[in-house]
Formats: sequence, C-alpha cells, structure tokens
Amino acid sequence: MARVPAVKRRKLTPPATDGEESSPSTVEADPKSNSFFKQASSWNLEQDYESRPRKGKKKDKESTRLPIKTADGVIEHVQAPDEEEQSDLEWLEPDNDEDEEIEAEPAKPTVPIRQQILEAKEELAKIALVLNEDPEENGAAFKALAQIGQTQNTTIKKLALATQLAVYKDVIPGYRIRPLSEEDMETKVSKEVRKLRAYEQALVGGYQSYIRELAKLAQSGKSSKDGGPSLGSVAIACACNLLVSVPHFNFRGELLKILVGKLSTRKVDEDFVKCRETIETLFQNDEDGTPSLDAVSLLTKMMKGKGYRIDESVLNTFLHLRLLSEFSWKASTNHVDKPSKGEEEGPKLKQKKVFRTKKDRKMLKERMAVEKEMVQADATVSHEERDRMQAETLKLVFVTYFRILKMRSPSLMGAVLEGLARYAHLINQDFFGDLLEALKDLIGHAETGDDVEEEEEDEESTRNLTREALLCIITAFALLEGQDAAKAQATLSLDLSFFVTHLYRTLHALSLNPDIELSAKSLHLPDPNNPAAPLPTTNNKINIQTTTVLLLRSLSSVLIPQLGARAVPPLRIGAFTKQLLTSSLHLPEKSCLATIGLLGKVTKTHEKKIAALWNTEERRGDGMFDALNGEVEGSNPFAATIWEGELLRKHYCPAVRDGVKTMEKNVLGLR
Repeated sequence: MARVPAVKRRKLTPPATDGEESSPSTVEADPKSNSFFKQASSWNLEQDYESRPRKGKKKDKESTRLPIKTADGVIEHVQAPDEEEQSDLEWLEPDNDEDEEIEAEPAKPTVPIRQQILEAKEELAKIALVLNEDPEENGAAFKALAQIGQTQNTTIKKLALATQLAVYKDVIPGYRIRPLSEEDMETKVSKEVRKLRAYEQALVGGYQSYIRELAKLAQSGKSSKDGGPSLGSVAIACACNLLVSVPHFNFRGELLKILVGKLSTRKVDEDFVKCRETIETLFQNDEDGTPSLDAVSLLTKMMKGKGYRIDESVLNTFLHLRLLSEFSWKASTNHVDKPSKGEEEGPKLKQKKVFRTKKDRKMLKERMAVEKEMVQADATVSHEERDRMQAETLKLVFVTYFRILKMRSPSLMGAVLEGLARYAHLINQDFFGDLLEALKDLIGHAETGDDVEEEEEDEESTRNLTREALLCIITAFALLEGQDAAKAQATLSLDLSFFVTHLYRTLHALSLNPDIELSAKSLHLPDPNNPAAPLPTTNNKINIQTTTVLLLRSLSSVLIPQLGARAVPPLRIGAFTKQLLTSSLHLPEKSCLATIGLLGKVTKTHEKKIAALWNTEERRGDGMFDALNGEVEGSNPFAATIWEGELLRKHYCPAVRDGVKTMEKNVLGLR
C-alpha cells in the first residue's frame, strides 16, 4: 500500500516490466516504467516514511506561545489559535452536545399535589417533634422548617408558617436574648455555655427569618385560590399570636410594624379587627410599660404620616392602656404605686411557734430586715421604670389628641373628645386654658355651622355635631373634676359658663330628636317621608353610648358635680329643672324615666333651692318666665311653676309616675 501513494506523490509514470507487479493501467500507460521499478527495488522507502515526523493538526490545537524547535532544526514561533474564528465556525457544526444532554436527562416523575402535602405534613411534624423534645441539640432544625416553606404550593406554605408559630411559642425562653459582642466571643467559656450560646444564636436567626417572611407575606395581600384564608391573612394571624404570646422576646418592633401597617388602611376587614384587638390586648396585659410605649410610638408615627386619615377605632385603642387606671390611682398619691395594707398583708394564719435560741432569733431578724430592703429596692426600681415608660406613653397620647383637636378632623373629633374626657385627671393644669379654648371653638363651629360646606364635600364625613357638643361639655367638666376642683378654680380661674349656657340652649332640640335613644349598634331605617334623610350609618359614633347617656352625663356634671355640689347657684338649678321637666313631656319612655331619675337626685341634693317652683301661691321671682331665652340668668325660672308634674302624673309608664311622686316628695317634704 506504500507504493501507490509514493507514485502519486512523485507523479512518476515509469514503463512497466513483465517481472514487476503493477496495475494494468500503469503498465499500459508507459512501457519505460519497468526500468524505474527495477531501480526502486533497492530503495528503503518504508524506513524513510517511518522516520519522517507526522503532520497532524497539532498547529490548530496548539495553545502554547513558546518557541519550539522542529525536527529539521528550525526554531518556529507557534501562535495561539484564534478562538474567535473557532467560535464563529461553531454555529455551522451540529450541536450534538446539547442533544446528548437533553437526551441524557431523565423525565422527572410528577408527584400529585395531595401526596406532596402529605409528605410535607409528615416532615413538618417530624422536625417539630424533634425541636420540642430537645431544641438545644437540634438548632439546625429551624432552618429546615423554613426551607420546607420555600415552595410554590400555598397549602404547604401555610402549614410551614403554622408549624413554625407553634414551635417558636414553645421554645422561646422567658428572657430577651442579647447579641454577642466581640469581647463575649473572645472570652473563654465552658462547653455548656458555648453550646447554649450556639443554640440561642440559631434560635434568634431562625426567628428573625420567620418574622421577615411574615412581613413580606402580610404586605402581599394576595387572595387564596382555594377559597381559604390567604397567605397574608395567615401571616397576620401568626404575627398577632406571637405578639400576644411572647411580647418580651426579640424583634417585637418588627411584629408591631406588621400590625400597624395593617391598621394604617381605611378598609376594615377581619385582619384589621384582629390587629386592633391584638393591640388592645397588648395594652391591657402590659405590666412594665415598654411594649405599650413601642406600640403607641409606632401608632402615633403612622397617624402623623397618614395625615390622621385613619379609622377612629385605631385611635380608641389608647383607651385600653393600663396607665389610664394605674395613673388615676397614683394621681392622688403623688405617683407612688403602693397597695393598701390590707392587700399587702392579708389574713395571717396561726402557726406553731418554733423554739429558737437568742442567737437564732437575732440572725433571723437581721436576715428578714435584709430581705425586706431587697424587696423594697427591687419594687422601687421596677415602679420607677414603669412610671417613666408610662409617662412617655402618656405624652405621646396627649400630643396626638391635641394635634387632631387643632386639625378638627371630622371623623376623629368624637374619639378625641372621649379620650380627653377619660384622660382628664392626668392632664397638666398648664394645658387647661388652651384646651378649653379649643373646646369652645368646636362648640362655636357647631352652632354657626361653618363646617357644613366642608362636610358636604367630604363623602366620608360621619360627624355628629350634637354628640360632639355634648362631649365637649363632658370633657370640660371632667378636666375640672379630675383635679382638685377648689385649687383648680382658685389658681386658674376657670369659667365654664359658656358650656353651661350651650347645654341649656340645646335641651329642647335634644328632646325632639327621634334618634336620641339609638346607639351605634342600633339598626333602623331612614324616614320614608323625608327624601333628604341620610342613610343609616353605624360608624358615626365613637362608642355605644346613646345621646341620652351623653346628655345625662353632661347634666350630672353641671347640676350635681362630684366636688362642690352645694356650690351650684340656685338660678342654674331652677332653670335646668324647669326646662328638663318640659323636655320630659316629649322624650321617649326610657329617656323620660332617666331624666326623672336625675331630677330626683337634684331635688334631694338642692331641695331648699328649688322648693319655690312647686309653690303656686307665692312666687320667688318677679316678672315672667322666658322659656326661649338662651341665657340661664335671663330666663327668670322662679317666676314660673312646675305644672308639667301634673301631666307626668298621668304618664302611661308606671315607673315615670312613681319617679314624679318621689321627686315631689323630696321637695314638698320640707313643708
């Protein structure tokens, strides 16, 4: 086979000879080749071919750039192949590698969704059981729980969130875990301490990742496709549960941000109500004041950022703070929180006397003295810290109330006035003047109707001017009653005659109000004969108190205050008694009965001051009684007689008739 390529390479056509083996075509082509083959028989062509270097495609594959020496002794500089040219030509070649990879990948079997859920349940239960049995030995299981929730299946995500909630509630300790500093890491500790630190850091890391996942899902707001609760609702429920169960643990602020973010919306749904109730529960169960301060701080910042365009129920959460009851008790005792002696000591049971020597008795006495001092020191520190926290919380609440009062936010005025009335005993006397002026401005706007056009433009306005005016009156008198009334009037010279006059003017209008006994939970239809009647709403009242209750609270503050009831002038008592009896003729049964009951207390307290109203033979005043006069002093009440009592004696309600008899008995019994 070596001869044929040699002939082709040299292009030789020697004559053919008879003794040599050759192809017929070659012999026939040139007869002179016979002599050539005779000479070539002595050549060693195969040896020369084997010793000759092979010429392959090494140059194309060469990647080195160092000079090399060939077999002929020539030094050549080998250049690296052009990668760009190879890459440009690759697209012409068939892509066999990708085909092989695609063919090599086996088809993944599809697991049914139900089977996936069952497997996830088993895995979650197994990990949760391991963590509950010995969490310190299985700190890495927290990441495994979170890893199961990283799936596209909504049901598995919900199961993972609920499982992590149950696990963290069980394993979280009763103290707050602080982060380790560099000094703590460098300090040599025992093996047990190192093990405990590792577990605590694993717990904090897993808990932080879990809360971040809750915050992300709570903001998504995606609805569930299977008709159940959405992931956002589940995340909010988990956050609420954690905040109530472990409010002392780390990342309380992140949990509060989830709830406050939901409360910042105007849409009131189940999640909104759940967050609001959780905040209220946190306020009621807070003992040291720190969680309440964090929550109030976030709420006030959210309200300010939203321009106080929030639902009024969010503002009413401040009425559930524990400082409302604790500070009211401490206000009369110089902010010293001490239980009464009866509660502190309690009933003592007789115990058998143990014999002790003189030395033992002395040591026991010293030990008890030291323990008593320690207990008092701990109590003082805790009470001082709690007082400081509650003072900061109260400051934030008052700042929010005063800002809304100045802004005159229509939907929040009722809630602010109710809050000020509840917190009146905690308000500093320096704010009395400004606060009373603000209340007077509100009543003045209610009388003149300056805000009517604004309310018509505001579709969401649910303002009730009558209730606001009554709340202003209640708040004004509550401010006075909350402090030492005698000192407050002497030092501040408070004049509440404006509020008394406004209440006197509105008695007749209130008695003709058909909705005076309807509360926020009452369901009723609008008047069909009045096309301009507003649609019934249940969100325009801050609480379930009816207008009658607010009226009675105002009248009680004016006529029979808790402090200084005997100092009420007779002219005011007589004018209000006359107007109330006239209004009782128009009031519904329950309101009439409540008014007669109030007048019974008035006649029992001020019987000598108003006895002349029941005297038909002699009159204490001169002139005529002016029932339409808006001023108490200008009505001249003692020029009239109580003729309404004769009509009320024939009232269809037996209780009203008995109340009138009791009232007259209090007055006529003096004769």
